[in-house]
Amino acid sequence: MKNNPKNVAIIGGGISGLTTAFYLYKQGIPFQIFEKSNHIGGVIKSVKKNGFLFEKGPNSGVIGNAEVADLFEELNGKCKMEIANKESARRLIWKQGRWHALPSGIGGGITTPLFSLKDKLGILGEPFRKKGNNPDESLADLVRRRMGKSFLDYAIDPFILGIYSGDPEYIVPKYALPKLYNLEQDYGSFIGGALKKRKEPKDEASLKATREIFSVEGGMEQLVKSIVAIIGKNNIHTNCKSLSIQKNNDTFELLNGDSRFNFTHVVSTGDTSSLKKLFPFLEAKSLAPITCLKYAKVTEVAIGFKQWKGIPLNAFGGLIPFKEDRDVLGVLFMSTLFKNRAPEGGALLTTFVGGTRKPHLADLKGAKLRKLIQEEIMEIMGLQDFEPDLFETAPHTRAIAQYGADSSSRLEAIAEIERTHSGLYLAGSMRDGIGIADRIKQGRQLAEEITKS
Repeated sequence: MKNNPKNVAIIGGGISGLTTAFYLYKQGIPFQIFEKSNHIGGVIKSVKKNGFLFEKGPNSGVIGNAEVADLFEELNGKCKMEIANKESARRLIWKQGRWHALPSGIGGGITTPLFSLKDKLGILGEPFRKKGNNPDESLADLVRRRMGKSFLDYAIDPFILGIYSGDPEYIVPKYALPKLYNLEQDYGSFIGGALKKRKEPKDEASLKATREIFSVEGGMEQLVKSIVAIIGKNNIHTNCKSLSIQKNNDTFELLNGDSRFNFTHVVSTGDTSSLKKLFPFLEAKSLAPITCLKYAKVTEVAIGFKQWKGIPLNAFGGLIPFKEDRDVLGVLFMSTLFKNRAPEGGALLTTFVGGTRKPHLADLKGAKLRKLIQEEIMEIMGLQDFEPDLFETAPHTRAIAQYGADSSSRLEAIAEIERTHSGLYLAGSMRDGIGIADRIKQGRQLAEEITKS
C-alpha cells in the first residue's frame, strides 16, 4: 500500500466496515479494522452441515443500487453473485388458515381475498388523493390514508415484518422506506408515481439496480472472505473487547488493551450501544438522540428436511400478518431461492420469531423454542410430522434498527458530532438503511469522503 498521510481506524468488521476498507485499499489509504468478536463479517455467517447450506445472519440481499453490482465486479471473480430463482417473484401471505399469493397485477388485485371490496374499489382513487405533509407520518397512517386498512393488514404489515421485524405504526417511511415516501412527495401518488418512473429514461447506475434478490454461491460469507482476501488479514484485529478512542487535537488515539494506535480518521460501524464506551470524549447529551435507537430482537431458525413432504415450495416464502396472531413472523423457502441449499428432494426453510411486537418469543431457547417452531411449521407448511434433519438457531438481540419518528433528531445529532469532530464518522445501520445493499453503498461513500477530505 503506497504512502498516504491518512490512516483510518474502522470499528466493526461487518459488511459496512469491510466495504469501507475495500475502497480505501483501492485508493492506497492505510486502514486497520478492529472487531470485538473473533468473527469477521458481523452477522453474516454461512454454515454447511448435514448436507445443508444455511445462514445464521442475512439470507439474501436486493440489488437496490449500482454499488452492489460494482462491488461484485471489482472483486474480479473471487466470489460469484447468485440471483434467486424466478419463483422468488411469488410471495405468499397467510390469511385465515391458508396461504394466498400476493397479487402482482390488476387482475390478481381484483380477485384476491386478501383485501376488502371497499379497499379494492378505493384504490382506483389513490392517484387523486392529496399528498401528505407530515414528514414523521407513520407507515400505517400513510397506507390507511392512501390505500385502506386491508392493504395495511395484509400487504404492508407482513412486508414490514419481513424486512424490519417491526411495526408499521412505529416505522416512518421518510427514513425507513424513502423510495415509497418520495413516490408520494414527488409524484403525488404511489400508482401514478410508479408508472411515471417506469417511463423515465434510466442511466447506467439505475440499470444496474435491478431489484433482483441475490445471494452468493457457497453462502453470503463468501463475500466476506473475498473482501478479506484482497484487503489482507494483517489489517484486521479481532477480539477487541476493550476499545477506547481519545481525541488529541486533529488525530485520534485508539487503545486496544495494552496497544496504542494513532489515526487521522475513525469510522464506527457498530450498533449504538457501544458509542459511550468507545468515544468517552463525546458528551452524553450529544449521544442521547443516537443511543436511544430502537432495535428488533429476533431469533432465526434454519430447518432442513432431506425429504420434503409438505406444501409445494414454489415461492420466495410466506409472510404472516401480525393480525393473524401467530408465533412466527414468516418462512423463507431457501432451497427454492438458491441452488445447493438442501439435498435433492429435500428442503431448507428459514423462519423467525420475535420482532418488536413479540420480543419475548426471541428469548425462548431449547425445547420451548423447538416446540413453538414445531407447532407453527407443521400447521402452516402442511406437515404431518416434524422430524427435521437440521434445526439450528441464531439469536440476534439487536438485530434490526427501527427507523421511527426519532430518526430526524438522530441524524441531526450524528451530523453535528461529525462536524464538531472532523475525521470521525458514525455509520452502520443507525443511518442510511438496514439492507446489505445499503451497507455496501454506505461503505463505498465513506471511503470516497475520506479520500476527498
